[in-house]
Amino acid sequence: MFKTSGGKYIAPQTIENLAKASKFIEQIMVVGDGEKMPTALVQPDFEFAKSWAMRNNLNIGSTPQEIAKSAELKDRIKKEIDDINEHLGNWEQIKKIELTPEVWSIDAGLLTPTLKLKRKAIKEKFIDLYNTMYEHHE
Repeated sequence: MFKTSGGKYIAPQTIENLAKASKFIEQIMVVGDGEKMPTALVQPDFEFAKSWAMRNNLNIGSTPQEIAKSAELKDRIKKEIDDINEHLGNWEQIKKIELTPEVWSIDAGLLTPTLKLKRKAIKEKFIDLYNTMYEHHE
């Protein structure tokens, strides 16, 4: 659980579990502790994204770095999030997302051996994306 700056409590795992039902989303971490709204860091399912792009004649690149920069993919994943948001209270709805340019793995130190999110490590690793969502400027 975390609390937004407006004092609302959010249970990120509930939202993350809903989101992971999407074929587009391999991993997701809802963030927003002390911020005015929840946002999410998303690791797309890179293989699914590639096949989706081929079926739709989109060129989203082939490396995780290229794919994560794809505006088309981000828009498509945002649609998935919008569908989830319909089932959430207004304060719980994910307002922005950023796609991470790599796979979250145990070896990378981002998942525990039981595949749970290492939240602190993920936030630190992708702090630039986090700051972009909240428009924090160093």
